[in-house]
This record gives sequence, structure tokens and C-alpha cells, in this order.
Amino acid sequence: MTPLDRRGFLRAGGAGALGISSLGLAAAGAHPAHPAHAASGTFFRHGVASGDPLPTAVIIWTRVTPTDEAGPGSGRGPAVDVGWQVARDAAFRRIVARGTFRTGPDRDHTVKVDVGGLTPGTTYHYRFLLDGRPSPVGRTRTAPPVNAQVAALRFGVVSCSNWEAGHFASYRHLAARGDLFGIIHLGDYIYEYAGGEFDAGGKVVRANVPAHEILTLADYRMRHALYKTDPDLQALHARHPWMIVWDDHEVANDAWSGGAQNHDPATEGSYAARLAASRKAYFEWMPVRVRAGGAIHRRLRFGRLAELTMLDLRGYRSRQESGLAVDDPSRTITGDAQMRWLKSGLSASVGRARWRLIGNSVMISPVAIGSVPAHLLGPLGRLLGVPAGGYTINPDQWDGYTADRRELLGHLHDGRIDNTVFLTGDIHTSWANEVPLTAATYPRTPSVATEMVVPSVTSDNIDDILGVPPRTLTLAAEAAVAATNRHVRWSELDSHGYGVIDLTAERVRMDWFALSDRTRRDAASSRMASFAVAAGSQRLTRLSTR
Repeated sequence: MTPLDRRGFLRAGGAGALGISSLGLAAAGAHPAHPAHAASGTFFRHGVASGDPLPTAVIIWTRVTPTDEAGPGSGRGPAVDVGWQVARDAAFRRIVARGTFRTGPDRDHTVKVDVGGLTPGTTYHYRFLLDGRPSPVGRTRTAPPVNAQVAALRFGVVSCSNWEAGHFASYRHLAARGDLFGIIHLGDYIYEYAGGEFDAGGKVVRANVPAHEILTLADYRMRHALYKTDPDLQALHARHPWMIVWDDHEVANDAWSGGAQNHDPATEGSYAARLAASRKAYFEWMPVRVRAGGAIHRRLRFGRLAELTMLDLRGYRSRQESGLAVDDPSRTITGDAQMRWLKSGLSASVGRARWRLIGNSVMISPVAIGSVPAHLLGPLGRLLGVPAGGYTINPDQWDGYTADRRELLGHLHDGRIDNTVFLTGDIHTSWANEVPLTAATYPRTPSVATEMVVPSVTSDNIDDILGVPPRTLTLAAEAAVAATNRHVRWSELDSHGYGVIDLTAERVRMDWFALSDRTRRDAASSRMASFAVAAGSQRLTRLSTR
């Protein structure tokens, strides 16, 4: 079977509903559009942001435009000293930390400060100053003390925010909530495509800047800058700390460690150079804490209630393959070192955190097609060339790396590591999954975790790609998913929106919210489903949405 990119995977999902054998669910690409220019002379045109809260530290971020010539990606403008302040109050009468950060064209005039010496579990306000003129004020929080008995936590969960396909109303709705600790973004914060290549079902809602596919450092800086002109994105960054990990479109579609589906070395040059440019721009423009050697996988603790592990599933993975190659134990999605780090961290967390949340950019639950799962074919399946995990519809997911999945799920099972919840984005659709140790014999064999997949903020899903009305053709696709995947408790393949995850010692609950129209900034939001997993159960219960 020829590997499908995510757009083909989603298209296959709609085709499956029409009786075609391949059933899938994903998409690719995106583009942004031209925002209104900030008024000439405004220093802080891209807002403020914070991220990666620790008990005594948090990152604060902004970008300054000291002169009109110093636009993003321009490489021009003077080096300047930018002041920063962190206070206990929004009026900045009780400043607890301050300093100066020198920035210039070498870092695209971005400012990123890892502020330490703070009090755990505390709300702070922060701002920046240039020539005595203040930035907008941001609000952030530090994590609770590591041994604190935290009663509850709540996070917004988002992914796949494609500028050209619509407005970021999901961000507006989350920014309006006062009950969130922070935001978990699971990747595809920006998209690399040229204008018109991945729009709203043929309609460009907002035009990309630059208009061409981004390849160079200047290109990536301009695209990041474009996204951070969105008022709803700015509002959400200013309201809550974010915990972010990249997926593929921060570089190029279906990226792997040595290339990408959307990169042609013959016409676009060295992938290594493109990757380096994208990474530099990402670290400049995003409020993320970078580990030694430029690694982005990391852990964040929230008292004794939860530990959040953010995975990098692009930087170390083998190239996507299909057929029997998906079972090759030499192929990896995590890389050996990250897998060791992940397993040891999960084992260690059992004694220190009630819940293990894993920020997981691509779906880990298997998706089978046809009436007989491949596991049941036994040796005959081998002779027919059927992979051990069944036919792989989307080899860009963990389905394409079955040895790593078996290793990780086996570790959870053998180590009696319960209360693990995978938080997933990437495929622009909504899912509530029980993660089986062996899908073919589920539920006679155990579930070792649960998975909650959030929809895209704006990126195309099945009905968009096929050009059909929502809740029509995809109803058959959802029924087929349910019939052939007993571990999938619910899927919704049409809506755009976001999730809100709520944690207590007794259970984790996810609410999925759908937008009325991704192309409208004033789109309404409504809850479409809610599921909970009780501590120790690894099984999902559907809750009423009334």
C-alpha cells in the first residue's frame, strides 16, 4: 500500500463511507493570510506570551519592532535593550523580578526570558518596556510545589491552527475562560504551505505571508510573525501560560528526521538547512524551554496530581513506510534515547503523580479497516504481506511504527503504570480511545491507557476536503470506525474546535467543543461530547452533554 499523507488519509476516510475499503482520517498542509499592519511606531506588534511553568520559574516572551525597517525576517534594525518586569499585581506596584534583555536582528528582535526565583502556585503579571513605553500586560502562573496535594487542574487543548483556512475563534473562547491553568498545544502551530495550497475547502480566508512556501530563516520568521498578529491568538497567549510541542508543519508536511513529504531537495535545497532555519525561528518565536542540544521533549509537574510529558515525534523518527516495513524493529518514531527517557520517566512518575499526561502529536491508538483485523489472520496474514498491526492507513501515526508502540504499551502494562492519558492532535478530527495492549482481542485483553484526540482549530477535515456538508457522508465513516475498532469509543470527523481537560484525583474528563463556522472570527462554540476515565480503570465513560 502506498503511504498516504494526512490529506489523503482524510480523503480516504470519506471514501470508506462510500464503501471503498480504505478508511482513514487526517489531513495536511495549510496557509496563512495577510493581517492588518500594526500602526507605525508601535514597538510591541506581536503581543506577549508565557510558557513552560515550573514551581519557581516561567518563560516570558515578546517581539519588539524598534524601527519600521526592523520587520520580522528583515535582518535589519538596531540592537536594543528591552526591559522586563514581573509583578504580583496588574498595576505593577508589587514587582518581584525585573531585568534587561538585549535583542537585535540576530534573533529577529525577539525577547525570551526564563524568569526564576518565583513563588510556586502563584499568579503573576508581566510586561516589557522599550524607551519607557510598555507592552501589553500578560498574565501567567507558576506550577504548584512538586509535593503539593492539588485538588484539580484544567487545561485547554488545541492543535492544527491553519491561518489561511479560518479565524482562531477557538483561541477566543479559551481566552474568555477564567478556569484554566494553561494551554496545551500539540503541534502545527503554523503551516509552511504557499498560499492556496491548503485553505478552507478552496476558499482562502486570510492570505499567507509570505505568499510562497516557506524555506529560509527569513521565511519562517515572517510566518511566525504573521500568526502572532492574530488578536485571538495574542489574547490567549497573554491570558495563560502555554505548553507547546511541534509536529510536522512547523517545518514541512510529514517530516521525519532526514526529510519531509513536502520537501524536494532538487528544487528546494538542503533539508538540513531548512530544518535548522525552522528550528531557529521556532525557538526565537515560541515560549518554550529548550533542553540541552536543542531537544524539545520535556516534563512538567503539577504537584502530586499530574505530570505532563511533551514528546518530539518528528526530530528522531525514521522515514514513513508502508506494508511490512511498519513492523521493522529498527524503525522508530521516538528515537532510542527519547524512548528510554520516556519509559524511565513514566516508571518514576508512579510514586510522585496521580496522572500521567502525554502530549503526543500523532495518534497512538491503532485504526483497523475491513471486517477482520489483521491480527486474526495469523500466519496467513504474514504470507499475504499484512503487517502485524493490520493494514496501515496512515503510516505517519504510531500505526507506522508498531515496534515502538508495542515497546511503550508493553512497558505501561508490565510496569503496572496506570492513569496514563495520551493527548493528541494532528488529524484534525475528534476521538475518544481506549488504548489496547492488543487491538485484535480487545476488550478480552486490557486497555493500558486512554487517548483523547482534539479537532483542528481550523485545518481541513473530511467534509472540508471532500466538499460535502458536515454530518452527512462522514456519519458512515464514523460508524465504520466504530464497527472495526472496538477500542474507539467515539469519533467525530467534521468539526473544528478545541478540548478542555479537567483533572481530579478521582478522574480525568475531556470536553470537546465545536465551532459554528471556522471562517468567522465571531463563531459560536458548543460542547459536542464529554468522556471521563476513572483513576485505575483505563476505560472511558461517556457523559451527558446536557
